[in-house]
Amino acid sequence: MGRMEELVALLNKYAKEYYEQDNPTVSDAEYDALYDELVMLEQFGGLVLPDSPTRRVGGKPNEGFRQIKHKERLYSLDKTKTVEGVGEWMTKLSKGENVDLTLEYKYDGLTLNLTYEGGKLIRACTRGDGEIGEEVTEQVKTIKNVPQTIPFTGEIDVSGEGLMPLSSLKRYNQDAKVPLKNARNGVAGAIRNLDVAETARRGLSFYAYNVGYHKGIEFHYQHEVHEFLIEQGFNVGDYFRVVHDFEDVKRLLAEAEEKRPTLDFLIDGMVFKADSFALREMLGFTEKFPRWALAYKFKAEELSTEVKDVIWQVSRTGKLNPLAVLDPVDIGGATVSRATLSNISEIRRKGIRIGDRVFVRRSGDVIPEITGVAEAVEGAREVEKPTVCPVCGSPVIEKGVFLYCSNSENCAPKIISAIEHFCSKDGMDIDGLSEKTIEQFYTEFGLKSPDELFSLTKEDLLSLEGFKEKKAENVISGIQKAKSTTLTKFLTALGIPNVGKKAAKMLEQTFGSIENIMQASVDDIASIEDFGLITASGIVEYFANEENRAFVERLLQKGVTFLTEERKEGVFSGKTVVITGTLSSYKRAAAQEEIRKRGGNVADSVSKQVDLVVVGEDAGSKLEKAKKLGIEIIDEAAFLALLAK
Repeated sequence: MGRMEELVALLNKYAKEYYEQDNPTVSDAEYDALYDELVMLEQFGGLVLPDSPTRRVGGKPNEGFRQIKHKERLYSLDKTKTVEGVGEWMTKLSKGENVDLTLEYKYDGLTLNLTYEGGKLIRACTRGDGEIGEEVTEQVKTIKNVPQTIPFTGEIDVSGEGLMPLSSLKRYNQDAKVPLKNARNGVAGAIRNLDVAETARRGLSFYAYNVGYHKGIEFHYQHEVHEFLIEQGFNVGDYFRVVHDFEDVKRLLAEAEEKRPTLDFLIDGMVFKADSFALREMLGFTEKFPRWALAYKFKAEELSTEVKDVIWQVSRTGKLNPLAVLDPVDIGGATVSRATLSNISEIRRKGIRIGDRVFVRRSGDVIPEITGVAEAVEGAREVEKPTVCPVCGSPVIEKGVFLYCSNSENCAPKIISAIEHFCSKDGMDIDGLSEKTIEQFYTEFGLKSPDELFSLTKEDLLSLEGFKEKKAENVISGIQKAKSTTLTKFLTALGIPNVGKKAAKMLEQTFGSIENIMQASVDDIASIEDFGLITASGIVEYFANEENRAFVERLLQKGVTFLTEERKEGVFSGKTVVITGTLSSYKRAAAQEEIRKRGGNVADSVSKQVDLVVVGEDAGSKLEKAKKLGIEIIDEAAFLALLAK
């Protein structure tokens, strides 16, 4: 009994923070674990306390808003965390027969209920406790994709999720005095905010997924509801499936979880519903859940834990990066003990201190990050800004919000990291060179520049601990093989600020040679699509530096050469061509190959260095940029005529 009372008190406290104060101090996963424990105790003991959260659907309505009783109760969903649990539910539901189920994203935001009469939005409410919600009509009217009018003129309630896109969260937090902890907290605080202007600033979206009370229309299936919502102009997202086979379900759940990190909004699972309303009627409801629906919960991406320390690491650019040392916690099946922090300014803005409990988020293979403070702990201490490099002891230089080691030549992590980047798969792609091996080269041979790798011999390597004949031969072979590379890989390997694999490829397509790139002006580079003045200036500054030019020259002298396609002479000889829009005669890749066969170079973006733009159907911004730059433009018919020459 003592543990049950403790859980009820704790869960009610957390629910109040989440639903009523929009200031959660634990993650959903931690709340769910305690909730599941309470359910188990209630089932085992056959007792449910009067104030148990298992009796409630959601939170208590906020007294700052007008209370609205829903025409139909808004239920929460029963859930499972295992694929096997889904299979058991499907078997129970179907009783050996095929039953069509709808499958949708389980959006992780704030449930909203929109009421339309005579084709007009007359009211919007939160779910509240499922029976009574808060009227938030003016707040919801600021959401740009919520229809103010719809073709249907009867009475209807449309349910869906208010979401704060992750891109909106990022924009908001760039200027916010108090950054939002996460997108879920962001939408809750926006909708349940009496300041409508603040709601608008959050850049919310609405995703419709259900129809509740309705008069003047009948539905027999969930897929009919889905189609109706589309016809009425609602945003229903891009994921809706009708399934009945468990093998398909397993595959779709795995695919959705894999896609989850790429979405611009939070989802925390998938929702199954019986498609047939007749079957729903037969199955009915428990006190809290419909028996005909189930939520499959993904592994947690966010938990809270304590910040044990903040250490500073030196990157290959000499920048000092703060790293939070955490009390280890399991997130999504991986133990997380470190989390990235951007800079001292972000640490201060988020109010992160050593000793506080913080929310830590891990999405897919992304490095864990601290999204906000869960609980400010008494006695926690401020993170100190270092004045000297933690590795070499040299003075620290401040550049805006970032800190740099002033020792540009002899700071070990910078040198080792730069060489490691040079050897990486996207760079020169040298097999067998781990960070540990590169550190050996630095320590034993005094290796300080990537070009010195090409002077190493097998005999040199055999003198190192851990190197035997075969390993030494393989490493030397990998180094020599890397001399023949592409210009894209070479540019990526150099470590030019803001130049990754994609930017390097666009530079190769645009300029064709390292010599042309080294001579290009800021305007030349900035004219490439998606290249701004900052990136262009960084590239020009890199090659204007005498040390960098000498480094490139040494690499070329050591035998680095660039693979180039053999080009025949033809109608496109000496020309760089861009294709935009859709061609009816060729797929884009095939058309680009035809251009190469005739001596041309193909680029993906429009810049001053482009000679010709071929325009197909539905051409977009590339066409407008080509007109602005005065580049020759031809249609598909003229392009086919050139190919026929």
